[in-house]
Amino acid sequence: MGSMAHAPTLHPLAHPLALDGGPTGVLLIHGFTGSPASMTPWARHLAAEGFTVRVPRLPGHGTTWQELNRTRWQDWYAEVDRTLDELRTRCDHVAVAGLSMGGTLALRLAEQRPADVDAIVLVNPAVSSTDRRLAALPVLRHVVPSLAGIGNDIKKTGVEESGYDRTPLHALWSLTRLWADVRADLHRIMQPLLMFRSAVDHVVDPSSGRLVLAGVSSAVAIEVVLEDSFHVATLDNDAPRIWEESAAFVARHASSSPQESGPGR
Repeated sequence: MGSMAHAPTLHPLAHPLALDGGPTGVLLIHGFTGSPASMTPWARHLAAEGFTVRVPRLPGHGTTWQELNRTRWQDWYAEVDRTLDELRTRCDHVAVAGLSMGGTLALRLAEQRPADVDAIVLVNPAVSSTDRRLAALPVLRHVVPSLAGIGNDIKKTGVEESGYDRTPLHALWSLTRLWADVRADLHRIMQPLLMFRSAVDHVVDPSSGRLVLAGVSSAVAIEVVLEDSFHVATLDNDAPRIWEESAAFVARHASSSPQESGPGR
């Protein structure tokens, strides 16, 4: 029993997922304090549609919030960057998609690696916040390690995100630095972009979505408003719509074989 203390135990639903399929790949990125569990149903739908799918587990996630507090945004980005490398070796085209902070990391991949990202799908992405309490983070994070959790903002009853019940403040402060980094380069994004935004979101306020749409240079930038889901929309009432419309979007904008997209798509 004593040896278990050395490495945090991985949550049973937090394992990364790799599903091999056709020549078009999709990299799915989970959110801050979340885990691959929030993306697994979406991943399985895309795989059933013939895509090659990867859902990495970001460092510090799926174990304990204390471990997350020892990581920074560069650690999370390095993992998605590595996963994109792996997808590019086996796929002709790759789309990146993310929920919340996963969307932030997807945007940064598109900014940094335009030749390797063919399309972008975002679900309630975060690039800013109007929450004034964040102004205290640079000091507060040295005083208290965590605050109440932000996870499980789901309208559908009986659904669990499998995230942390605490928000680690060193990691949260680093996340705000990532937001600034991504906002500064939004104009570099030219890939086709599909953004799902929940009309009611208790975690990410509407300023993020507005900044993304106003900032990117994409000729195709589509916003879909979800009326029946909260923040973790990938597990909420509108999840099937996200799965189906993202699959059609990726087939149309990031696929070398038009027949994958189906009639009328």
